[in-house]
Amino acid sequence: MNMIGQPLDRTDGVLKVTGGAKYAAEFPAAQLAHAVLVTSTIARGRVAAIDTTRADAMPGVLLVMTSRNAPRLPNGGEPEVSPPAQRRLSLLQTDEIRYDNEPVALVVADTLERAIDAADRLRITYAPESPTLDFASAKAHGHPPASMIGGKPDTERGNIEHGFSTGSVRVNAVYTTPMEHHNPMEPHAVMASWDGPRLTLYDTTQGVGNARKAVATFLGIKPEDVHIVSPFVGGGFGCKGSVWSQVVLCAMAARQVGRPVRLALTRPQMFGPVGGRPYTEQHLVLSARKDGTLTALRHDTFSNTSTFEDWTETSGVVTRMLYEVPNLATSHRLVPLNVGTPTFMRAPGETTGSFALESAMDELAVALKMDPVALRLKNYAEIDPEERKPWSSKQLRECYRLGAERFGWSKRTAAPRSMRAGNTLIGMGMATATYPARRSEASAFARILPDGNAVVASGTQDLGTGTYTVMTQVAADALGFPLDRVSFALGDSSLPNAPVSGGSQSVASVAPAVRQAAIAARERLIATACADAGSPLHGMSTDDVTVVDGWVVARRDASRRDPAAAVIARAGGQPIEGRATAKRGEEAQRYAFHSFGAVFVEAHVDAALGTIRVPRVVGVYDVGKLLNEKTGKSQLMGGIVWGIGAALEEASELDVRYGRFVNANLAEYHVPVNADIGTIDVSVLNVPDPQFNALGARGIGEIGITGVPAAIANAVYHATGVRVRNLPITLDKVLEGGGIV
Repeated sequence: MNMIGQPLDRTDGVLKVTGGAKYAAEFPAAQLAHAVLVTSTIARGRVAAIDTTRADAMPGVLLVMTSRNAPRLPNGGEPEVSPPAQRRLSLLQTDEIRYDNEPVALVVADTLERAIDAADRLRITYAPESPTLDFASAKAHGHPPASMIGGKPDTERGNIEHGFSTGSVRVNAVYTTPMEHHNPMEPHAVMASWDGPRLTLYDTTQGVGNARKAVATFLGIKPEDVHIVSPFVGGGFGCKGSVWSQVVLCAMAARQVGRPVRLALTRPQMFGPVGGRPYTEQHLVLSARKDGTLTALRHDTFSNTSTFEDWTETSGVVTRMLYEVPNLATSHRLVPLNVGTPTFMRAPGETTGSFALESAMDELAVALKMDPVALRLKNYAEIDPEERKPWSSKQLRECYRLGAERFGWSKRTAAPRSMRAGNTLIGMGMATATYPARRSEASAFARILPDGNAVVASGTQDLGTGTYTVMTQVAADALGFPLDRVSFALGDSSLPNAPVSGGSQSVASVAPAVRQAAIAARERLIATACADAGSPLHGMSTDDVTVVDGWVVARRDASRRDPAAAVIARAGGQPIEGRATAKRGEEAQRYAFHSFGAVFVEAHVDAALGTIRVPRVVGVYDVGKLLNEKTGKSQLMGGIVWGIGAALEEASELDVRYGRFVNANLAEYHVPVNADIGTIDVSVLNVPDPQFNALGARGIGEIGITGVPAAIANAVYHATGVRVRNLPITLDKVLEGGGIV
C-alpha cells in the first residue's frame, strides 16, 4: 500500500499537543505519596551522621530513608551483571560518598511540599576526604578499560612508525571536549506501586525490558513480578538508557510506606547521578604524501570515568573505519575522578571522536593546500578498513557531491579570512558524518480484531522520535489496512521484548519484527477467508488473494472481496493474530554496516567582537530507506541542532575544589534556542540497504550530531584563521588566537 516513507503526521501528535499524553510523573494513584531525593554536598568521604529528628516530627512525613534504615539488598546492592548492562548505583547500602550530588537520603511525605520541607530540615554531617578532580594530574594514573563497547580498547594495523616515515606532511594536535549533561525537557521521574509481591513502575526509561530485569535483580525479586510502564518519554538521548539509583530507591520507599510513591529529580540533580558525557583529551597524529594519500594515523584518547565504575567514551572507534589508512593505531585510557559515572550521550564516542578526526583532516587539507572534500575522497574506504568486509551499502561519495552542490561549496575561496561581508568574517567548513548501523533481536504481535481494526505491539519505546508513527506505517503497509484502522502499542514490559532505544537501533530492530508479525496475521486472515464456504473467496489459492484497505480481495478480480470483520465473524469472532521475532543473521559476518553523511556549514564571525553564528547547515545522509520522511528529517535536524550546541555552547563546568558543577541548571547550562539556529537543509539519499534488514532501513537517531562540531570548527578556522581545538568554540578562544582585526 506504499505507506512506508510517506511524510505522515505523528499518530500521537494530538495527544501531545492537547496534554493527553501521560509521562512518568503524571500518572495518578490513590494515596499517592511524594519522595524527594537528598544528595551529598561533598565529592568524597562518608556520612558521619544524619539528624532526622526535625523531619521525622513534621506532619505528613512518612519515611526518612538513609543508609541507617534502608532495606538491605541482595549482594549489597551491587549489580550482578557487568556495567553498563547494570550500573553501580547509590542505594543507601553504605555511608560512603564518591561524588558530589550522590544520593544520601530519601524523604517521603503525603505532599510534595511537605517532602521538600522535610528534606531541607535534615542535618547531615560529613567526614570529608580529599577528592580526585583535576584531570590533568590524574591522567598519569589512567588505565586501559577491561572491555569496551564497539571493539577492543586498543588496535593497530600495519606498521605505524613506517607509515609516519613515508609521509611528507604531518599534523600533530590535541583536541579536547568537555563534560556535558543531557538535559532533556523531562527530568528523570518514576512512580512505584506494590501489589503484594508485584511491583509496577511508571518510569521515564529508554528500555522497559532492560529496566524490568535490572530492577528485579537489584531488589532480589522475579522479573515477572516487575511491570514497567513508559508510554511517553520526554527526551532521553542516552541518560535514560540505564536504570539509575532513584528508580530502585523509589521502589524501596514505596514498599516501606505501603503506598504508591512518586519521585522526580530536580534539574540540578540531573548533573551527576544519571550520567553525562565525559571529558576527553584526544591526541591525533596524521601523515600523508603530497598527493593527500594518508600513510599513517594515530588516535589516543583519554577520558574520565568515575572512581567506582569504568565507562569508556569510544572516541577512537570512528577513526578505525572511516578512511583507508594502511597504518593505524588507536588507544583508550580511563582517568578515574570523583564524579558520577558517565554514560551514553547521543552518539557516544562518535560525536567526540569525529570532532577530533575531522578537525585533524581539515588541518591536513590546509597543510597540503588541498580541498577538504578532495582529501576525503582521496582516502575513501571502499571496504571496511578495519575488518576488511564489504559495506552492506555505502553512498558517501554521493553525499559529498550532493552536499557540496546544495551548499555551494564551489564558491568557497581556499585561504582563511578570504571571505567577508562588511564586518562579518565568513567561513565555510565541512566534515564527514558516520554512525554504526545496529540491530538487536526484537519481537512483536499483530492482532486483527473482530471489528476490523488491528492492534500491533512491541515492548519498545518512543522518545519523541516518532516510533508510534513509523511502526503504525510499517504495520498498516504489511497488513493491507488503512492507517486509521491500525494502532500501535509500546512502552510496556508485558509486551513482546524489544531492545533499549539506544544506539540508533529501534527502527532497525523493531520494524522488521512488526512487519513479519503483520504479514503473519494477514496470511492467516487470507487463509481463513479462502477456507470459508461463506466467503466470496472460498476455494481460491491464497497466492491469488491479498488484503487492501482492510478487505480480503482477489488479485485478478476486485469484485471478489470480503471485509476482514466479516471473515472473523464467520470464523467464530476471535481475533486473528500473528507473532514474530526478528534478529540478525549470518549477514553480520559478511558485511560491515554503517550509515554515512556529509555536513557543510557556513559560519559568521563578527570581526570586532568575535561572536559566532551559524546561519546555514547542509546535511546529506545515506541511512538506507527512510520510513517517514517528516519524522526522519526532523530527527536528523535535531541531531544537527545538538551538534551546534556541542560546538558552540555546551559544557558542564566542574569546580575542581569541590567536585560540584557550577552551572547545573538550564539558566547557565547553555543549549541552542531558536535564535541560535539558522537554515538547516537536510537531504536523505533514500537508498535501501537490503543486506541490513528486510525494510532496508538503518537507524538515524545519532548520525545527525556526528560531524557537525568539526564542520563548525573548520568553518570558524576558515573565517578567522584561528584553529580552536577545545570545545566549545567561544569568542574568547577566537580572540586569544588573534583571529579578530
